[in-house]
Amino acid sequence: MVDAHRTQADPFHDRLKAAEVQLLERLEQFCNAQILVVGDLTLDEFVTGEVERISREAPVPIIRHESTRRVPGGGANAVYNLAKLGGQISVAGLVGDDEQGQALVQIFQAAGIDTGGIFIDRQRPTVTKTRISAHARQSVTQQVLRLDRKSDTLPHPDLQQQLADYIQQQHPTVAAVVCSDYGDGVLTPKVIQSALGGDRTIVDTQNHLTRYQQASLFTPNLPEAELEVGYSITDEPSLQQAGADLLERTQAEAILITRGGDGMTLFQRSGATEHIPAFNRTDVFDVTGAGDTVVAALTLALASGSSLWEAVVLGNLAASLVVRQFGTATTTIEEMQDALTSLIHEA
Repeated sequence: MVDAHRTQADPFHDRLKAAEVQLLERLEQFCNAQILVVGDLTLDEFVTGEVERISREAPVPIIRHESTRRVPGGGANAVYNLAKLGGQISVAGLVGDDEQGQALVQIFQAAGIDTGGIFIDRQRPTVTKTRISAHARQSVTQQVLRLDRKSDTLPHPDLQQQLADYIQQQHPTVAAVVCSDYGDGVLTPKVIQSALGGDRTIVDTQNHLTRYQQASLFTPNLPEAELEVGYSITDEPSLQQAGADLLERTQAEAILITRGGDGMTLFQRSGATEHIPAFNRTDVFDVTGAGDTVVAALTLALASGSSLWEAVVLGNLAASLVVRQFGTATTTIEEMQDALTSLIHEA
């Protein structure tokens, strides 16, 4: 169940209850939204096995392989979240000329995602994060190693141009462009300029928000917001100051600062500020990828005609569900509908 931690006199809950029908209608309309995601595409691998003994070659365990699970990570998780929520999704990005890139494209295609904007970078590998976990017989499985495949070089200028051209071609057909920037090199100035050419651009980046000046909406978490403004956000005055500073620096229509257990705060260029409390503070097992889920749900909501407040509520709701699961996770429209109903009607 979603935990709202509300009191008997709760203006937010009253507003939420009044918007119930509208919010449920927005969820039903997600399937009509066409979204383009431009992002750093990552494959997350989870390799699990049983420890047999310590190697004679080095003081390390020998692990007998049991299973390998592959899921989209990084910007690819944002793509996958959007698709699982029913949107009509296309993706622009790069993968290497390798088996990991093929696996990621196949995952996308199986989810009904248009992969026509994924180009092969023959000079750089598919960004892959391999987590190796092991257990002794009848013991808890624990991660023992993470192996990352990536390159620090930028894509060739020809690839950057191909991405920019593809994005430009997609603008007339999509309701929004999402930039999912994990710092792996896809979102170069040329690509960013093209992404900002549409009517609505939503940016989720870990740093350097000003690279995306005049995007519609930014969604930094608290540490990312602090990094950008250069000071700690510790109380209401510093939070308000950060929101104002970020709006000024980015020239955005709105800034959404996600604050974990303290909820989310939306700052709008009109001067309006909205606080949305956390819907789940107790059953939190893993926040990995929760930001991607917020972006996915609120983007689909905006593309379906929601107000900013409605979109942030639905993004918050989606995140409250995925943090109950371990690892990068997704949710569905049906789960969100049930959670919204429970949130409003349970005492």
